Amino acid sequence: MEDYMKDFDADLVRDEIVLWIRDYFDRFNKGGNAVIAVSGGKDSSVTAALLVEALGKDRVFGVLLPNGVQPDISSSYELVNALGIDYAEINIKGAVDSIQGSMEQAGIPVEDRTKINLPARIRMSTVYAVSQSKNGMVPNTCNLSEDWVGYSTRYGDSAGDFAPIGRLVVQEVRALGRSLGLPTDLVEKVPSDGLSGLTDEDKLGFTYECLDRYIRTGVCDDPEAKSKIDHLHAVNKFKMELMPAFEYDGNIAIL
Repeated sequence: MEDYMKDFDADLVRDEIVLWIRDYFDRFNKGGNAVIAVSGGKDSSVTAALLVEALGKDRVFGVLLPNGVQPDISSSYELVNALGIDYAEINIKGAVDSIQGSMEQAGIPVEDRTKINLPARIRMSTVYAVSQSKNGMVPNTCNLSEDWVGYSTRYGDSAGDFAPIGRLVVQEVRALGRSLGLPTDLVEKVPSDGLSGLTDEDKLGFTYECLDRYIRTGVCDDPEAKSKIDHLHAVNKFKMELMPAFEYDGNIAIL
């Protein structure tokens, strides 16, 4: 076990998050539901399991959102069946293709980043549409490790009403998954974007173990990895902050 994990009490943190979720709903949507995008990865799986612990399975609704054919969608079905929650599968390919086609007709090139980020934003819009019809609130399922280096889509998977695991690094999320009794293949599933054929770690250029240790202890033994992490954190820090707003007091601007 990594040194930064030795004092992490997964059972205690699980119980604290469950109480935090209950308090959130008591304050903002008492008796309401949680509507969650289910990808089949560790983050959405752990978040969904925490919601079931906090609210009961009858108040948690899963939304499966393939973009055409999703090779690993069986993991999503495994999760909803393991938790016993109701769900719907809504394929977003038509919406993605329509927007990209309209862009091309307007003479706007569809860049690779657009092809990656557009589906994430359409997925989140879809989850919110379902949530409004289900008297729901939408959980954010990002973890601190991904947020730290900006590995999320703004207004896509980075959106949400509340973030149960947003301050936990990857290894802590996995420990929570084990504490919750989730299937091992869901907790240990290697994260990837499902588009490039590369894992998240391949694309980032360092491992989550390295990143997690650096976040928690400030120690990184690999100078190249440290440089990459520092750069990504600096250029993506705006994603973790509130949108800046020009301050105006009604008479003069406040500089």
